[in-house]
Amino acid sequence: MTKEEKIRFFDEAAADRDSWRARNRSYQRELLNFFRFVIPKGSSVLEAGSGTGALLADLAPARGLGVDFSPAMTAAAKAAHATDPALEFRTGDIENLDLADKFDYVVMQDLLGHVDDIWLAFRSLRRVTTPESRVIITSYNPLWEPLVILAEAAGLKAKNPRQNWLAMADIENLLYLNNYEVIKKGHRFLMPFYLPLLSAFFNKFLAKMPLFKDLGLIQFIIARETPGAPPAAEYSVSVMVPCRNEAGNMERLFAELPRLGKNTELVFVDGNSDDGTVEKIKEQAARHPEIPVKVLLQGGAFGKADAVRKGFDAASGEVLMILDADLTVVPRDLEKFYAAIAEGKGEFINGSRLVYPMEKGAMRFLNMLGNKTFSLIFTWTLGQRIKDTLCGTKVLLKANYEKIKAGRSYFGEFDPFGDFDLLFGASKLNLRITELPVSYKERKYGVTKISRFRHGLLLFRMAFIAFVKLKLH
Repeated sequence: MTKEEKIRFFDEAAADRDSWRARNRSYQRELLNFFRFVIPKGSSVLEAGSGTGALLADLAPARGLGVDFSPAMTAAAKAAHATDPALEFRTGDIENLDLADKFDYVVMQDLLGHVDDIWLAFRSLRRVTTPESRVIITSYNPLWEPLVILAEAAGLKAKNPRQNWLAMADIENLLYLNNYEVIKKGHRFLMPFYLPLLSAFFNKFLAKMPLFKDLGLIQFIIARETPGAPPAAEYSVSVMVPCRNEAGNMERLFAELPRLGKNTELVFVDGNSDDGTVEKIKEQAARHPEIPVKVLLQGGAFGKADAVRKGFDAASGEVLMILDADLTVVPRDLEKFYAAIAEGKGEFINGSRLVYPMEKGAMRFLNMLGNKTFSLIFTWTLGQRIKDTLCGTKVLLKANYEKIKAGRSYFGEFDPFGDFDLLFGASKLNLRITELPVSYKERKYGVTKISRFRHGLLLFRMAFIAFVKLKLH
């Protein structure tokens, strides 16, 4: 669902929003008690995704500003709270906050599930917070996804568009990437509806016990802006694009490529295309003389790993990036990868396609299942969280790549993809591997080069090699 479609959805839902709140008053009351415990009366509060303004009003701020991307929700909030001079409501987008004021507290109640780009939303928050501010986030626990969907289908809960189901670690990582640190986190509401005596026992006592404390419907995070964040470094960048029969994507790639750091060059390595890919690259390079372009031919060699190595060897940038030519990860996302490495958030930035919902057809079910299975295996094997091993977008300093290359003989020539050669090498060097969520798009041109079953067997081989070389050393 596009952002425009989401806005229309919530515009249509605005008239019934308060009636749904009344139907679920027990849940709303418990949530309000949590926010009141954290936020003192008389604070300055920004609520992103403020809806009809009920929560913000109940917090009794000295100054309360509600921002919502739905004009109908904003209009309803203004009408409902017109007599309260402490409250103001505006239509706006959390991904691009047009505010200059700082606030004591920023509230994001059940909002992240509907945000297209959470990285951008957290980056935007830095305009309104200081290290003394507190950001309070609540979202649904992914363990409850089937029950929440069932409740919506049964008419027990207001329906929502398809949303992000974020693990706590995903939210923490996105905050970290944008210079926020987590102060507290936890879960609430084992029983989100009211039953006399039982609700209090489940929610106030049992939900705090070791075996149950991570099972609540709502997960919460309280964070603050990291004080004294160092300025970002400035690097030259080489974007390496392995390609084979991707002629239809070249015009878009050149048009959408962001300018990164001191300068950005494109390094193409073509794997014997027969659809005019090389000719299309040269045509676009002539139309974009501002972009330095190198075109290499694999010749008799095959495979992405060979292409990556040849491209990296030819690259002149201080930062090396891989962007797959199918553009299922959009070029503009490279700005986030550059920010992560330039701001010192990691030494090896690994894309993750398994955080946001994917476009229909972007990844087949068995591929998704395999990716999630292998993420658990490789997280254990490498000793760092790896949610997506096969996302093609990876970024590291060339100096660190040269170290990985120098130590390649330890693992041997085992990887036809190129992903594991880099991941295993980074792990052995104890580089900080940081994942960066990306929105994975459906391929618009060409066909996938992945074979589910043949490459699935290769992944088992990769896992075994990692186990032997990194766990049994």
